[in-house]
Amino acid sequence: MCADDAVCGLQNGMNIFIHGAAATPTPLIEAMCRRADLEGIRLYHMHTEGPAPFLEPECRDRFASISLFTGQPARLAVQEGFADFIPVFLSDIPSLFRDGNIRLDAALLQVSPPDRHGFCSLGTSVDAARAAADIAPLLIAEINHQMPRTHGHSMVPLSSFAAWVETDRPLYEHHVIAETPVEAAIGEQIAKLIEDGSTLQTGIGAIPAALLSRLGNKADLGVHTEMFSDGVVDLVNAGVITNRRKQVYPGQIVTSFVIGSRRLFDFVNDNPQVAFLPCDITNNTNLLRKIDRLVAVNSALQIDLTGQVCADSLGHRIYSGIGGQMDFMRGAAISQGGLPIIALPSTAGGGKFSRIVAELTPGSGVVTTRGHVHWIVTEYGAVNLHGLSLRQRGEQLISIAHPDFRSELRTQFSNIRHYSLG
Repeated sequence: MCADDAVCGLQNGMNIFIHGAAATPTPLIEAMCRRADLEGIRLYHMHTEGPAPFLEPECRDRFASISLFTGQPARLAVQEGFADFIPVFLSDIPSLFRDGNIRLDAALLQVSPPDRHGFCSLGTSVDAARAAADIAPLLIAEINHQMPRTHGHSMVPLSSFAAWVETDRPLYEHHVIAETPVEAAIGEQIAKLIEDGSTLQTGIGAIPAALLSRLGNKADLGVHTEMFSDGVVDLVNAGVITNRRKQVYPGQIVTSFVIGSRRLFDFVNDNPQVAFLPCDITNNTNLLRKIDRLVAVNSALQIDLTGQVCADSLGHRIYSGIGGQMDFMRGAAISQGGLPIIALPSTAGGGKFSRIVAELTPGSGVVTTRGHVHWIVTEYGAVNLHGLSLRQRGEQLISIAHPDFRSELRTQFSNIRHYSLG
């Protein structure tokens, strides 16, 4: 049926899950927003790609957007109070649905065409969509002929869908951008810390890409992550990523979702060496602790001189979300030989602002606490804060801050803590 007919079953006052990232079901979202009779709808989603008409002024009175991880389309709306945000660990999102803390009445999903047994695949994003597909009483699908069929816990029977629309359109892509000297230096710093046989968790962006491109001389790396992008494909093809030494899901890349180019989507399509699992499994610290030499690489917007890591907001402005940072930071910390790493450029705003600060900007959210923080990496070096005193942390962090800000940071920290820093 057409998209407008497919969403006819939606009713006023419903709580609706929207599939996210490359799997955002745009035709269904647009058809839902065209229904002028719908009102009182609450939309639960992680970051979405493409148009988000439910955030437009003409729809704001009828649709409430509630992000579990805020992507670019929703940032301004959250800042202006027209949308909302739930701070939550990625590993906890499925249980919000399953335990009824968030009651789902319907889910809009993008899936692959059914196989000969009648099963569609959740494709590029299993994450929290698995729980939504299992729990929501009304499932509506965009069946996209270009959606990869992924292995793992991704199958949904065609018979589960009350309605669907058939499409044949490209998925939303993210392409690697040329690295800067700063990103290259950070990638080099992290690569030095990684041993053969390590298992990687890293995401998308310039720093993960810079790191992955510098691991060609390593051997028998594994991947257990919440998401990955194109750089992993290169290392698989080069024989660097083998997953042979992994204690959990040996021989397989484990992920919850992927974002990248068509080349990445082709790589995961019908590939049994990639297991797509729900994010309460990929990010489960009880599972992560069993993986020896787990290297978790995450980013930050700001770090104060005691080691508090702000990763989800710019002051009071929500930028992203908690995501899986704390899941993997803690998981890597309790892994035998694990490395929890926060990597970031030393400055922002074209060098005008230091990202290492004496105190966080008011309103900033602490995603990784100073009790959980271990390795911090900038283009000026790598330091391990675990077990260090406040004075020692200040000294170590200033040593990897941009040289233009080090003197000022020493003065500020001394005024706050009354320490004399070396």
